[in-house]
Amino acid sequence: MATTPLFLPDVFLPVPSHRALAGRVEAAMHGSVERAAAVGAPPRLREALSYAVFPGGGRLRPQLCLVAALACGDADPDSADGAAAAVELLHCASLVHDDMPCFDDADARRGKPAVHKAFGEATALLVGDALIVQAFAEVGRTPRAGALVSTLAEAAGATRGIIAGQAWESEPAVALDAYHRAKTASLFEAAAAMGAIAAGADPEPWRAFGDAVGRVYQSADDIADATADPRALGKPVGKDAELGRPSIVRTRGLDGARAKVEAQLRAAHDAIPSGPGELLVRSWIERFAARAGL
Repeated sequence: MATTPLFLPDVFLPVPSHRALAGRVEAAMHGSVERAAAVGAPPRLREALSYAVFPGGGRLRPQLCLVAALACGDADPDSADGAAAAVELLHCASLVHDDMPCFDDADARRGKPAVHKAFGEATALLVGDALIVQAFAEVGRTPRAGALVSTLAEAAGATRGIIAGQAWESEPAVALDAYHRAKTASLFEAAAAMGAIAAGADPEPWRAFGDAVGRVYQSADDIADATADPRALGKPVGKDAELGRPSIVRTRGLDGARAKVEAQLRAAHDAIPSGPGELLVRSWIERFAARAGL
């Protein structure tokens, strides 16, 4: 792995380049999809599984998972890779389901037709299901399966996880903070915590950091939904207003939303766990903020 040396007092910590980190994520993703779509699976389902995962978007969640693992010493790279792949598989599943006619009815995702448009609704439903199953299979293969499965399940669940986030969209009212927490921050929180768990470190400080990063991401996404060019974004925009969804822009106005996301970004910086990997994490969050247009 290509690295740039980072010197800290009494510590030498190799910091992966962005390309190296992205390459590690993609290698983990290809391995997990090969296991999900092994020979013997229905051919159309195999094709659709790969279509749903590749090419990926920013891969921010699995990158966060690996950054946390690296910052904690990366004592078990195989477990960290499995955790990173699991987080991204769960995220991809949520996108497949989110795009379906019963939810957003979106035609495009990541600059190409949504899975339900390319393969039909029945196959899209099964693709999402298969990706969820494979996410748990990936962490189930690791030595720290118990803690990783529990963390992933909470991030996926109906109380504080992405299922709750999707379900809140069918309720007559929801607090914006609770919606953002469930819909997006839950999986970022899990990503950071799972990276620490995979490295044998205390996940609690990383939960707070991941939650803070997820809130930044969702607020920035709300702003993009109100202002971005759909061709540049790779998906439809204006869905929050069209479907009456909770949005920081609808709550605070555009200027207020931008001020809020700047405050959230500062909070994310403040939440970075202290330790030998702190500068590594700061480097990653700067790239994260640049990608989000912050």
